[in-house]
Amino acid sequence: MEWLTDPTAWLGLATLVALEIVLGIDNLIFLAILTEKLPAEQRDRARVIGLSLALLMRLGLLAAIGWVMTLTDPVLKFWLISLAWRDLILIAGGIFLLVKATTEIHERVEGRSAQGGAGGQAAFWTTIAQIMVLDAVFSLDSIVTAVGMVDHISVMMTAVIIAVGVMLLASKPLTRFITAHPTLIMLCLGFLLMIGLVLVVDGFGMHIPKGYVYAAIGFSVLIEILNQLAARSRGRLPSRLRIADAVLRMLGGASLQAERKMVEEVLNLAERPVTSIMTARDDVAWLDAKAQVPALLARLRTSAHREFPLGEGSLDRVLGIVRKEDVLAQCVDGGPIDMRRAARQALTVREDASVLDTLNLFKREPAEMAFVVDGHGAFKGVVTREDLLEAIAGDLPNARQPMPQAVR
Repeated sequence: MEWLTDPTAWLGLATLVALEIVLGIDNLIFLAILTEKLPAEQRDRARVIGLSLALLMRLGLLAAIGWVMTLTDPVLKFWLISLAWRDLILIAGGIFLLVKATTEIHERVEGRSAQGGAGGQAAFWTTIAQIMVLDAVFSLDSIVTAVGMVDHISVMMTAVIIAVGVMLLASKPLTRFITAHPTLIMLCLGFLLMIGLVLVVDGFGMHIPKGYVYAAIGFSVLIEILNQLAARSRGRLPSRLRIADAVLRMLGGASLQAERKMVEEVLNLAERPVTSIMTARDDVAWLDAKAQVPALLARLRTSAHREFPLGEGSLDRVLGIVRKEDVLAQCVDGGPIDMRRAARQALTVREDASVLDTLNLFKREPAEMAFVVDGHGAFKGVVTREDLLEAIAGDLPNARQPMPQAVR
């Protein structure tokens, strides 16, 4: 540890930490997109496990640095191209990244969603396996880069531990920010395509400076952030107000605030996402198919709702919609109470649909409730006909609110 008193070694450590963090950006983007597909309660665990395994892998490669450096020796030659194991690993990792990013883009554009449910644990470990595959490629690339910068293995290990620690702290807010902005997800998938191509090209010996790649990524992110800020500041409210005023003037009621507000809301239906009017997952009153029948009946009696989502243990696996009258019919028949048999198939609407899209769905289908799901079929909440009416006319009283008393 004599490097502790060497200023040059400290400078190399700082430079290497910065380089490891920059090289880890693509790893974090891939991690954020993969974990976004998991149920919310599994995402933090997947991030911690994925980055912890990445740390162990990098430390293991540093401990076997002599073997790692042999990976740069040519093992395959054809025509004018000479490939080492490192090159083959980069090419394989790049192809994997190209295929994965292309598949994700296709699913999001075409609206094809993965089915959740009983395979939750399998999906979790499949995600971890995919993280490990890319970790191996990115780790090898960063280790080979580190060897050319500093001479002490302990300096390299210290830099890797610090960099992975920073990545672990940044992974959760980065994932939250990316998933909150769907356009950023598509942008990040484009980055992964570009990084995959760079890995393949690098494996064939045509090196592209990483500075160009990260400069392009940084510029694109900056433009997207400016677009988000501009859209937020515009708000589009003044134009809707002007249109609402014009409609009311044609109807001869420009001074009526209630009508003005209603016209404004109608004009806004195509722009408002269905998530703005839905009841979020955490606030949904639902029935558990695994619960005892007396507890289920007590919940039905005490609730003012008519329809309930039926889950199996949790809302990660939703079986359908149960109506009170269907359960009442079973009680009248005198047979066993079976919530699964009473469940009806539910309408589903994607979370990126507008309120107008949802209204059209209810116009086509005789239903009072629909499930809101994300791009992978995961349950996000419910929307009802009453929610749509309130989106236009404002809040309505419900059965739990006291009705005004009659007076003489």
